[in-house]
Amino acid sequence: MEQFVKRNIGLVAHDANKKDLIEWCLWNSDKLVGHKFYSTGTTGKLILAALSKKHPDVDWDITILNSGPLGGDQQMGSLIVGGSIDYLFFFTDPMTLQPHDSDVRALTRLCNVENIVLCCNRTSADHIISSPLFQDADYQRIPTDYSTYANRFNDKPVVEEAVESVTKLENKG
Repeated sequence: MEQFVKRNIGLVAHDANKKDLIEWCLWNSDKLVGHKFYSTGTTGKLILAALSKKHPDVDWDITILNSGPLGGDQQMGSLIVGGSIDYLFFFTDPMTLQPHDSDVRALTRLCNVENIVLCCNRTSADHIISSPLFQDADYQRIPTDYSTYANRFNDKPVVEEAVESVTKLENKG
């Protein structure tokens, strides 16, 4: 018997794609039972309502964040950076300019930085959920080592130079 692997899944959809993500979740609901979900506001409420209607006996574990434009995208980004998201299913609308486009770009960028699977449409989501790796207990994503970047100022006297500069200016005045 195959061992169940609980995944932490982010769910986000632009307005034009909410129905598509809801349908995808319903279509794949048997594969999604038992996983932990984080979703931005409206999307999460709609998905929870649809899944609860289809499976009234299942207690879906969905944490609903703020609406994307009201900080939900940043909350999702924080969860990604904190290691709480394994997969992000973010059905984006490529045809509509989003008022929070900078948030959207930041969120998709964080998936790349943290080496998180990102599905931006139904086809990529179908491929990921049907991949044997989705339930492979031995599969571990390999995070990128950014220690060189994070420590790039360790051997540089930036603080000392700043203190010296301010001290000189204060002594002149």
